[in-house]
Amino acid sequence: MLIWTAKFSRKKAVAAVVLMGVVMAALIVLTGRAPEEPEVPLPTLSTNEERVAYLRSLGWEVEPEPIETLQFLLPAELEEPYRSYNELQLSQGFDLTNCCGKQISRCTYTVTNYPGQAEGVQANLYICEDAPVAGDVCSSGARGFQEPLIQKGE
Repeated sequence: MLIWTAKFSRKKAVAAVVLMGVVMAALIVLTGRAPEEPEVPLPTLSTNEERVAYLRSLGWEVEPEPIETLQFLLPAELEEPYRSYNELQLSQGFDLTNCCGKQISRCTYTVTNYPGQAEGVQANLYICEDAPVAGDVCSSGARGFQEPLIQKGE
């Protein structure tokens, strides 16, 4: 067994602790300044043409006119069913919590190119202050589904 001994004065011990604290603080500051990914600006969707173009840019072919457009006030705090729906939105980079207490427009379009299903598929696009804030592709009936508007990895 090997035993090492060292003689430290109280000044040297305090200086070592202070030096370690300065190094730790510098590391925290430097890692906090890592370059961030530039934030992609959301498109402006104030017209129907802009909304259809946005859906097409996501790979969805839709009828040029919405089958339904409605407006509603999102509650100041998300409760069910909005909370569950927001989980789907978070998976595709949207977040409804940023629009709590604001007016939302939902535009529903008929999707014409859903794989394996020629009809009965709709795209819902939620807009707040002319920017997309949520969306989904869905179908009702026996083979009904609801999935993200933005398909990852395609």
